[in-house]
Amino acid sequence: MADEQAQAAVLFADVSGSTKLYETAGDQVAKAAIDQCIHIMRQCTDTAKGRTVKTIGDEIMATFPSADAAADAAIEMQSAINELKPVGNSKIGIRIGFNWGPIVEADGDVFGDAVNVASRLSHVAVKGQIITARDTVMLMSPMLKSATRKITNIQIKGKAAEVEVYELMWQQSEDATTMAASRSIYKPRKTTLRLVLQGQEHLLSDELTAVSMGRDATAELVIKDRMASRSHGKIERRLDKFVLTDHSANGTFVMVDGDKEVVLRREEFTLRGRGWISFGQSKTTATDILEYFCE
Repeated sequence: MADEQAQAAVLFADVSGSTKLYETAGDQVAKAAIDQCIHIMRQCTDTAKGRTVKTIGDEIMATFPSADAAADAAIEMQSAINELKPVGNSKIGIRIGFNWGPIVEADGDVFGDAVNVASRLSHVAVKGQIITARDTVMLMSPMLKSATRKITNIQIKGKAAEVEVYELMWQQSEDATTMAASRSIYKPRKTTLRLVLQGQEHLLSDELTAVSMGRDATAELVIKDRMASRSHGKIERRLDKFVLTDHSANGTFVMVDGDKEVVLRREEFTLRGRGWISFGQSKTTATDILEYFCE
Protein backbone atom coordinates (compact mmCIF):
# COMPACT_ATOMS: atom_id res chain seq x y z
CA MET A 1 0.00 0.00 0.00
CA ALA A 2 1.46 3.38 -1.00
CA ASP A 3 1.72 6.14 1.56
CA GLU A 4 -0.75 8.92 0.95
CA GLN A 5 0.48 12.50 1.42
CA ALA A 6 -2.13 14.88 2.79
CA GLN A 7 -2.77 17.76 5.17
CA ALA A 8 -4.92 17.62 8.29
CA ALA A 9 -5.41 19.02 11.76
CA VAL A 10 -3.88 16.59 14.25
CA LEU A 11 -5.10 16.66 17.87
CA PHE A 12 -3.75 15.04 21.02
CA ALA A 13 -5.90 15.01 24.19
CA ASP A 14 -4.96 13.31 27.43
CA VAL A 15 -6.24 13.03 30.97
CA SER A 16 -4.17 15.26 33.24
CA GLY A 17 -2.64 13.68 36.35
CA SER A 18 -3.90 10.16 35.62
CA THR A 19 -1.00 8.54 37.52
CA LYS A 20 -1.97 10.43 40.67
CA LEU A 21 -5.63 9.52 40.10
CA TYR A 22 -4.77 5.80 40.27
CA GLU A 23 -2.93 6.43 43.55
CA THR A 24 -5.69 8.49 45.20
CA ALA A 25 -8.91 6.92 43.83
CA GLY A 26 -7.82 3.28 43.37
CA ASP A 27 -7.37 1.30 40.16
CA GLN A 28 -11.01 0.46 39.39
CA VAL A 29 -12.43 3.94 40.02
CA ALA A 30 -9.56 5.65 38.19
CA LYS A 31 -9.80 3.33 35.17
CA ALA A 32 -13.58 3.86 34.93
CA ALA A 33 -13.12 7.65 35.05
CA ILE A 34 -10.36 7.61 32.41
CA ASP A 35 -12.38 5.27 30.17
CA GLN A 36 -15.30 7.70 30.43
CA CYS A 37 -13.04 10.59 29.38
CA ILE A 38 -11.69 8.58 26.41
CA HIS A 39 -15.29 7.76 25.37
CA ILE A 40 -16.26 11.47 25.52
CA MET A 41 -13.16 12.49 23.52
CA ARG A 42 -13.91 9.90 20.83
CA GLN A 43 -17.58 11.00 20.63
CA CYS A 44 -16.58 14.66 20.25
CA THR A 45 -14.14 13.65 17.50
CA ASP A 46 -16.89 11.82 15.60
CA THR A 47 -19.33 14.73 15.98
CA ALA A 48 -16.77 17.14 14.50
CA LYS A 49 -16.24 14.82 11.48
CA GLY A 50 -12.84 13.75 12.76
CA ARG A 51 -11.20 10.33 13.00
CA THR A 52 -9.73 8.83 16.16
CA VAL A 53 -6.42 7.40 14.93
CA LYS A 54 -5.53 5.64 18.17
CA THR A 55 -5.76 5.69 21.93
CA ILE A 56 -2.59 5.32 24.01
CA GLY A 57 -3.44 4.71 27.65
CA ASP A 58 -5.11 7.93 28.82
CA GLU A 59 -4.55 9.80 25.53
CA ILE A 60 -6.22 9.95 22.13
CA MET A 61 -4.79 11.06 18.81
CA ALA A 62 -7.26 12.27 16.18
CA THR A 63 -7.27 13.97 12.78
CA PHE A 64 -9.72 16.52 11.38
CA PRO A 65 -10.43 17.97 7.91
CA SER A 66 -9.95 21.58 9.07
CA ALA A 67 -8.51 23.69 11.89
CA ASP A 68 -12.06 24.76 12.82
CA ALA A 69 -13.20 21.12 13.13
CA ALA A 70 -10.31 20.36 15.49
CA ALA A 71 -11.03 23.51 17.51
CA ASP A 72 -14.73 22.64 17.75
CA ALA A 73 -13.92 19.11 18.93
CA ALA A 74 -11.43 20.43 21.49
CA ILE A 75 -13.99 22.89 22.91
CA GLU A 76 -16.64 20.17 23.13
CA MET A 77 -14.20 17.81 24.87
CA GLN A 78 -13.25 20.40 27.49
CA SER A 79 -16.88 21.45 28.04
CA ALA A 80 -18.13 17.87 28.48
CA ILE A 81 -15.33 16.77 30.80
CA ASN A 82 -15.64 19.96 32.85
CA GLU A 83 -19.22 18.82 33.67
CA LEU A 84 -18.08 15.49 35.16
CA LYS A 85 -18.32 15.00 38.91
CA PRO A 86 -15.07 14.84 40.90
CA VAL A 87 -13.39 11.43 41.14
CA GLY A 88 -12.65 10.83 44.81
CA ASN A 89 -11.57 14.33 45.79
CA SER A 90 -10.00 15.16 42.42
CA LYS A 91 -11.61 17.25 39.67
CA ILE A 92 -10.75 15.35 36.51
CA GLY A 93 -9.50 17.36 33.55
CA ILE A 94 -7.80 17.05 30.17
CA ARG A 95 -5.17 18.95 28.21
CA ILE A 96 -5.27 19.34 24.44
CA GLY A 97 -2.83 20.34 21.72
CA PHE A 98 -3.65 20.50 17.99
CA ASN A 99 -1.95 21.67 14.81
CA TRP A 100 -2.60 21.85 11.06
CA GLY A 101 0.02 20.61 8.62
CA PRO A 102 1.37 17.85 6.37
CA ILE A 103 0.79 14.23 7.36
CA VAL A 104 1.52 10.81 5.95
CA GLU A 105 -1.11 8.10 6.39
CA ALA A 106 0.08 4.51 6.37
CA ASP A 107 -1.64 1.33 7.64
CA GLY A 108 -4.22 3.28 9.61
CA ASP A 109 -1.63 5.37 11.47
CA VAL A 110 -0.59 8.99 10.86
CA PHE A 111 2.93 10.47 10.84
CA GLY A 112 4.58 13.72 9.82
CA ASP A 113 5.26 17.31 10.82
CA ALA A 114 1.72 18.10 11.98
CA VAL A 115 1.82 15.08 14.31
CA ASN A 116 5.18 16.06 15.84
CA VAL A 117 4.14 19.66 16.45
CA ALA A 118 0.70 18.72 17.84
CA SER A 119 2.30 16.25 20.25
CA ARG A 120 4.76 18.89 21.47
CA LEU A 121 1.95 21.45 21.89
CA SER A 122 -0.10 18.99 23.96
CA HIS A 123 2.81 18.85 26.43
CA VAL A 124 2.75 22.65 26.77
CA ALA A 125 -0.94 22.54 27.73
CA VAL A 126 -2.01 22.31 31.36
CA LYS A 127 -5.23 20.80 32.74
CA GLY A 128 -8.26 22.52 31.22
CA GLN A 129 -6.28 24.16 28.42
CA ILE A 130 -6.37 24.01 24.59
CA ILE A 131 -3.10 24.88 22.85
CA THR A 132 -2.33 25.41 19.16
CA ALA A 133 0.17 27.24 16.94
CA ARG A 134 -0.12 30.62 15.22
CA ASP A 135 -0.13 29.09 11.72
CA THR A 136 -3.17 27.01 12.72
CA VAL A 137 -4.92 30.02 14.29
CA MET A 138 -4.56 31.88 10.98
CA LEU A 139 -6.67 29.16 9.29
CA MET A 140 -9.57 29.48 11.75
CA SER A 141 -12.86 31.29 11.23
CA PRO A 142 -13.06 34.83 12.70
CA MET A 143 -15.06 33.83 15.78
CA LEU A 144 -12.64 31.09 16.80
CA LYS A 145 -9.64 33.24 15.95
CA SER A 146 -10.96 35.99 18.26
CA ALA A 147 -11.01 33.49 21.16
CA THR A 148 -7.25 32.87 20.99
CA ARG A 149 -4.30 34.60 22.60
CA LYS A 150 -0.55 34.17 22.24
CA ILE A 151 1.14 32.78 25.36
CA THR A 152 4.76 31.92 24.46
CA ASN A 153 7.27 30.77 21.82
CA ILE A 154 8.85 27.31 21.83
CA GLN A 155 11.70 25.69 19.94
CA ILE A 156 10.81 22.36 18.33
CA LYS A 157 13.47 19.92 17.22
CA GLY A 158 13.89 19.95 13.44
CA LYS A 159 12.36 23.42 13.03
CA ALA A 160 14.61 26.41 12.35
CA ALA A 161 12.16 29.04 13.60
CA GLU A 162 10.45 29.11 16.98
CA VAL A 163 6.77 28.11 17.02
CA GLU A 164 4.37 30.77 18.31
CA VAL A 165 2.07 29.11 20.84
CA TYR A 166 -1.56 30.21 21.23
CA GLU A 167 -4.28 29.28 23.71
CA LEU A 168 -7.88 28.79 22.58
CA MET A 169 -10.23 30.00 25.31
CA TRP A 170 -13.24 27.70 25.34
CA GLN A 171 -15.22 28.98 28.33
CA GLN A 172 -18.59 30.33 27.20
CA SER A 173 -19.28 33.96 27.97
CA GLU A 174 -22.64 35.22 29.29
CA ASP A 175 -23.62 35.86 25.71
CA ALA A 176 -23.57 32.19 24.70
CA THR A 177 -23.03 33.00 21.02
CA THR A 178 -19.39 33.98 21.56
CA MET A 179 -16.50 32.51 23.49
CA ALA A 180 -14.92 34.56 26.24
CA ALA A 181 -11.56 35.81 25.11
CA SER A 182 -11.11 37.68 28.38
CA ARG A 183 -10.27 34.79 30.67
CA SER A 184 -9.48 31.12 30.66
CA ILE A 185 -11.24 28.37 32.59
CA TYR A 186 -8.17 27.40 34.57
CA LYS A 187 -6.85 29.55 37.41
CA PRO A 188 -3.94 31.84 36.54
CA ARG A 189 -0.68 30.54 37.87
CA LYS A 190 1.04 32.25 40.76
CA THR A 191 4.19 34.20 40.10
CA THR A 192 6.73 32.64 42.46
CA LEU A 193 8.85 29.61 41.63
CA ARG A 194 10.65 27.89 44.52
CA LEU A 195 13.69 25.83 43.56
CA VAL A 196 15.45 23.38 45.90
CA LEU A 197 18.93 22.15 44.91
CA GLN A 198 21.39 20.35 47.21
CA GLY A 199 19.30 21.40 50.21
CA GLN A 200 19.37 25.10 49.29
CA GLU A 201 16.31 27.16 48.30
CA HIS A 202 16.21 29.72 45.49
CA LEU A 203 13.18 31.88 44.59
CA LEU A 204 12.23 33.26 41.20
CA SER A 205 9.76 36.15 41.50
CA ASP A 206 9.35 39.82 40.55
CA GLU A 207 12.86 40.58 41.83
CA LEU A 208 14.78 37.64 40.32
CA THR A 209 13.24 36.56 37.00
CA ALA A 210 15.81 34.11 35.56
CA VAL A 211 18.55 31.65 36.58
CA SER A 212 21.21 29.85 34.55
CA MET A 213 22.09 26.22 35.29
CA GLY A 214 25.12 24.10 34.46
CA ARG A 215 28.38 22.49 35.59
CA ASP A 216 30.33 25.71 35.04
CA ALA A 217 31.17 27.52 38.28
CA THR A 218 29.78 30.76 36.80
CA ALA A 219 26.24 29.32 36.55
CA GLU A 220 23.74 30.70 39.05
CA LEU A 221 22.70 27.13 39.90
CA VAL A 222 25.81 24.92 39.74
CA ILE A 223 24.88 21.34 38.80
CA LYS A 224 27.33 18.66 39.99
CA ASP A 225 25.96 15.75 37.91
CA ARG A 226 28.67 14.55 35.47
CA MET A 227 26.04 14.20 32.70
CA ALA A 228 25.17 17.91 32.87
CA SER A 229 26.60 20.37 30.34
CA ARG A 230 28.74 23.32 31.41
CA SER A 231 26.02 25.69 30.20
CA HIS A 232 23.03 23.35 30.55
CA GLY A 233 20.00 25.63 30.41
CA LYS A 234 17.98 28.31 32.12
CA ILE A 235 14.66 28.98 33.83
CA GLU A 236 13.00 32.34 33.22
CA ARG A 237 9.77 34.04 34.08
CA ARG A 238 7.57 35.11 31.15
CA LEU A 239 4.50 37.03 32.32
CA ASP A 240 2.88 34.65 34.86
CA LYS A 241 4.73 31.52 33.68
CA PHE A 242 8.14 29.97 34.33
CA VAL A 243 9.79 28.47 31.27
CA LEU A 244 12.67 25.95 31.33
CA THR A 245 14.96 26.01 28.28
CA ASP A 246 17.47 23.25 27.48
CA HIS A 247 20.82 24.13 25.84
CA SER A 248 22.62 20.88 26.69
CA ALA A 249 24.26 17.98 24.89
CA ASN A 250 22.43 15.22 26.80
CA GLY A 251 19.03 16.81 27.38
CA THR A 252 17.05 17.95 30.40
CA PHE A 253 14.63 15.52 32.06
CA VAL A 254 11.45 16.95 33.63
CA MET A 255 8.89 15.11 35.72
CA VAL A 256 5.75 16.97 36.77
CA ASP A 257 4.17 15.38 39.85
CA GLY A 258 1.57 12.88 38.60
CA ASP A 259 2.84 12.81 34.99
CA LYS A 260 5.43 10.87 33.00
CA GLU A 261 9.00 12.12 32.67
CA VAL A 262 9.70 14.10 29.47
CA VAL A 263 13.05 14.85 27.84
CA LEU A 264 13.86 18.29 26.41
CA ARG A 265 16.46 18.52 23.67
CA ARG A 266 17.08 22.17 22.74
CA GLU A 267 13.43 22.77 23.61
CA GLU A 268 11.33 24.72 26.09
CA PHE A 269 8.90 23.52 28.77
CA THR A 270 6.43 25.53 30.85
CA LEU A 271 6.76 24.43 34.48
CA ARG A 272 3.58 23.73 36.40
CA GLY A 273 2.62 22.44 39.83
CA ARG A 274 5.44 20.60 41.56
CA GLY A 275 8.13 18.55 39.89
CA TRP A 276 11.75 17.52 39.45
CA ILE A 277 14.41 18.46 36.91
CA SER A 278 17.49 16.31 36.25
CA PHE A 279 20.41 17.04 33.98
CA GLY A 280 21.64 14.74 31.19
CA GLN A 281 19.96 11.66 32.64
CA SER A 282 16.68 10.46 34.12
CA LYS A 283 15.64 11.32 37.67
CA THR A 284 15.92 7.61 38.49
CA THR A 285 19.72 7.62 37.98
CA ALA A 286 20.64 11.30 38.45
CA THR A 287 22.97 12.37 41.26
CA ASP A 288 21.81 16.01 41.29
CA ILE A 289 18.06 16.76 41.16
CA LEU A 290 16.43 20.18 41.16
CA GLU A 291 12.98 20.17 42.77
CA TYR A 292 10.58 22.99 41.88
CA PHE A 293 7.29 24.32 43.26
CA CYS A 294 5.10 26.80 41.32
CA GLU A 295 3.60 28.92 44.10
